[in-house]
Amino acid sequence: MLHFSPIKIALIVLACLASLLFAMPNFFAKETVAGWPNFLPKKQMAMGLDLRGGAHLLLAMDVDSLRKDWLTNLQQDARRQLRDAKIPFSGVGVAGNAVNVRLVNATDLEKALTELRKLNTQIGSALLGTQTNSLEIRNEGNLIGLTPTESGFGERITHAIAAALETVRRRIDSLGTTEPSIVRQGRDRILVQVPGYDDTARLKEVIGSTAKLTFHRVHETIPAEQASQGRIPAGYKIFAADPGSDRGGPAGYLLQEIPIVQGEDLVDSQQGFDGRTNEPVINFRFNQKAARVFGKFTTDNIGRPFAIVLDDKVLSAPVIRSEILGGSGQISGNFTVESANDLAIKLRSGALPAKLTIVEERSVGPSLGADSVEAGRLAFGIGAVTTVVLVIIAYGTFGIFAAIALCINGLMIVALMSGIGSTLTLPGIAGLVLTIGMAVDANVLIYERIREELRGGKTAIAAIDAGFNRAIVAIMDSQLTTLAAAIIMFWLGSGPIRGFAVTLTLGIFTSVFTAVAVTRLLVALWLRSARAKSNKIEVPV
Repeated sequence: MLHFSPIKIALIVLACLASLLFAMPNFFAKETVAGWPNFLPKKQMAMGLDLRGGAHLLLAMDVDSLRKDWLTNLQQDARRQLRDAKIPFSGVGVAGNAVNVRLVNATDLEKALTELRKLNTQIGSALLGTQTNSLEIRNEGNLIGLTPTESGFGERITHAIAAALETVRRRIDSLGTTEPSIVRQGRDRILVQVPGYDDTARLKEVIGSTAKLTFHRVHETIPAEQASQGRIPAGYKIFAADPGSDRGGPAGYLLQEIPIVQGEDLVDSQQGFDGRTNEPVINFRFNQKAARVFGKFTTDNIGRPFAIVLDDKVLSAPVIRSEILGGSGQISGNFTVESANDLAIKLRSGALPAKLTIVEERSVGPSLGADSVEAGRLAFGIGAVTTVVLVIIAYGTFGIFAAIALCINGLMIVALMSGIGSTLTLPGIAGLVLTIGMAVDANVLIYERIREELRGGKTAIAAIDAGFNRAIVAIMDSQLTTLAAAIIMFWLGSGPIRGFAVTLTLGIFTSVFTAVAVTRLLVALWLRSARAKSNKIEVPV
């Protein structure tokens, strides 16, 4: 066990030097690291919100609007399904938590049920026996009711939260921030933490609005004021105007409820400037399918207005002067450069499936973060120095070997965290401090085992060899137990708990490596030197 081949020695030394190299950027300022040659590593550990300061938002999804949208889409799908099957119906409407379909002829009931069952999807796993339906379909006479099930709605919330997570991430990334933490919390909430970003007002505006963009036909003869006083034509709806975007227009518009094209068909949106007025505008581009639909609509409706609607508010209602081919267009209004850029980001990132409401807002100042860093450094320094002093007092020369292994252990953790892009949080610093004790604990087990072997009458070489061989079982047993706890914390925890678990896990692997490989190598080199000087070896433990 104490014999090391030149290859093993080279690999251990190489691992230690690589750790030093990859950990080194964390001990210098970013400006200094940026000036280093390209062949040197430059990646630094990201600081968490509690260390660097920044914004903390807890968002809740409007599940009521999500249910309403599902029922509306289900209503349209049921209507289309029956029309395609040429089944006459007198009405398809939403009542409570169900879509009710009234057939003209009761004899078409079975055929209608067959068509409407196509809207139902299976949820869960048939293999595990958890498969259920997304819809509950009931009938009474010529009336059919389609009711979303709770399991179906839960599945829809899960998909909506997953889509919202990705949308929010794209929006925040477009702001130029780094290392945001965006995770799901509970059934319908999203936790957003953006270290180093203090403009919470803009952050809330960018990630909070739904940004659902649609293009609608404007009713040619009936203004919104007249429609609101009388009967609104079938298939039309009154949309309020956005007071901040459209100048000099009416307060509302009577628009066809089903849009011509939707924001989901956008492939790009960028902030730009109008070539005539030099005002900030948003340039957008559709995909091929939407470009054909929009081109045909503008060709057939020259001289008539159409409305651009964002989150059920009319941004503008320009008159079509000529056909708009190629799928490109422009949105103008009372935009500033910043508001136009923010709206372009939201449109480019995609619409949220439902509105997100801010239920908790917290801002951590850079000064508080700096205090946390300083406190963490102080705790780490005190823990490291105290441990080194005590282990040297207790074990002499072998204590110095343990202290060297301890320093290498710390460098390895920092290097690994930098390499994998892990974010250092205040609990992560606590994990580092705990790792110091764990690293020394492995050396203590080895040294105490050596002492026992020496008291048992073994020679120095035999005692050292037996100490490393027999202590490794106890070391692995204790470290595996801690590793299991760290995995559970990472699996079930979130945010700071995961940061602690990551640091603890990395510390477990580096502690085992430094105790079993680095310390053993140092002891083996010392033993080789002591044997060369004298036949009688005194073990300094």
